[in-house]
Amino acid sequence: MDNAPLLEMRNIKKDFFGNQVLSDINLTLKEGEVIGLAGENGAGKSTLMRILFGSDVIRETGGYGGEVLIQGEKADFQSPFDAIEAGIGMVHQEFSLIPGFTATENILLNRESKKKSVLSELFSDRMDTLDRKDMERRAAEAIQKMGVNIDSSMLINNMPVGHKQFTEIARELSKEQLKILILDEPTAVLTEKEAEALLDSIRGMSKRGIAVIFITHRLHEILEVCDRVVVMRDGVVVGDDPASETSEANITKLMVGREVSIERVSAESEEKKSEENEKNADIILSIKNLWVDMPGETVRNVSLDVIDGEILGIGGLAGQGKLGIPNGIMGLYDAGGKVVFNGQEIPLNSPRKCLDASIAFVSEDRRGVGLLLDESLEWNISFPAMQVQNKFLKKYLGGLITWRDDRAIHEVTKKYIDELQIKCTGTRQKAKELSGGNQQKVCLAKAFALGPKLLFVSEPTRGIDVGAKKLVLEALKSFNRDNGVTVVMISSELNELKATCDRIAIVSGGRIAGTLPATVPVEALGTLMISQVV
Repeated sequence: MDNAPLLEMRNIKKDFFGNQVLSDINLTLKEGEVIGLAGENGAGKSTLMRILFGSDVIRETGGYGGEVLIQGEKADFQSPFDAIEAGIGMVHQEFSLIPGFTATENILLNRESKKKSVLSELFSDRMDTLDRKDMERRAAEAIQKMGVNIDSSMLINNMPVGHKQFTEIARELSKEQLKILILDEPTAVLTEKEAEALLDSIRGMSKRGIAVIFITHRLHEILEVCDRVVVMRDGVVVGDDPASETSEANITKLMVGREVSIERVSAESEEKKSEENEKNADIILSIKNLWVDMPGETVRNVSLDVIDGEILGIGGLAGQGKLGIPNGIMGLYDAGGKVVFNGQEIPLNSPRKCLDASIAFVSEDRRGVGLLLDESLEWNISFPAMQVQNKFLKKYLGGLITWRDDRAIHEVTKKYIDELQIKCTGTRQKAKELSGGNQQKVCLAKAFALGPKLLFVSEPTRGIDVGAKKLVLEALKSFNRDNGVTVVMISSELNELKATCDRIAIVSGGRIAGTLPATVPVEALGTLMISQVV
């Protein structure tokens, strides 16, 4: 079928155990076309792409409804290998690289160049040797297609995060049969300069006839590089327009819900009320002119006051700075400015000073930062409090000798397993053996065990199922209410912020665009999200 689109997805439906996540999705893609796929977290973007890429999780949960056609021929991918053979490549949000291998070895993994030898002629091709010179040539060609300069001989674990992302993309570009490339938040970990280079690379792919599906929350990037913009919300396509005929404001309106017809006077009035309430309340945390050097995040000049005892939400589009705020304050990335907590200035770039001041942090990176994956739940939950506050320790000889209190450790772990409904085989099960949602609950338990005065919790429901989301949010509200702990919750999900928080601050362009009561319509928050977008 010569006139058929390169890709056609017809009437795609998908549910997970009765929870409908995609409903009647229709999507087409032409050769060399670049489409931007936009939508809030949970809109269904990743599920739709998993269907296209033949991901195992789709098959293992009952498959999907509808049809996928490649150049007019029906496709039924049973695994990602089928999709790759059909010319589809995908770069996921989380890296799938082998740390101890070089960039070249990762780019050409399972597709290495080989040389015949006397032994392979006598026995079998298992005795072939690697043709390193040809592998370097092929890897260099793939890297050159992106228009960036990375060292193909460098080990992955020695690379900056941006170069890891480019290595992932080069791996896909090295496949000769590539027709469609799915990029899932590829610029989230890149600097501005690296992101510009990637956008140029996408333009180059398009000219070579490779079609690209570009998923990102950075709407200006979609408008810069895409031919069409497809917007999803709650599992349905709510917009499909030429990029030249839409705007960041229109895309955001479609992403967050109903038409943004809210009067700015109303939003400004609510903001003034919020400022008045701040003046009449006790400020527990004051942030002044904060900047943070965190890859993929723009934190330029953040000033924000947090009221004692509240749950403050921080929202905004990806890359605008919301994740950088807690990471900078807690000392995980270089930061400058002034932070005053409980009347005392907290030195920046010193994680221990924050912990000593009774500030805790649940990171968005639960596997990389939040957990000791090879250790038991007991050790994960108790260790920070043991190290920072000398909790769960027995003292002997007047304190000359201390030893861990195994009984107290077991009891506190059992307490949080019960309270947070952590599904596990027991307190000594390893953290790496739990599901993502249960790992997230362990991260919360670890922070709760510290008994902080203020808790930063970043993307607490990312990647977990609906039931676990509800329990995690309820746990945060209970912790705030029952213990008087001030909570600062950073999330990409506006509706979750509205349901959980007292006030919501929106970050845009690396600054606080405004702070509103959580009772305002979601459209008011959406308007702030695009007010200073970079």
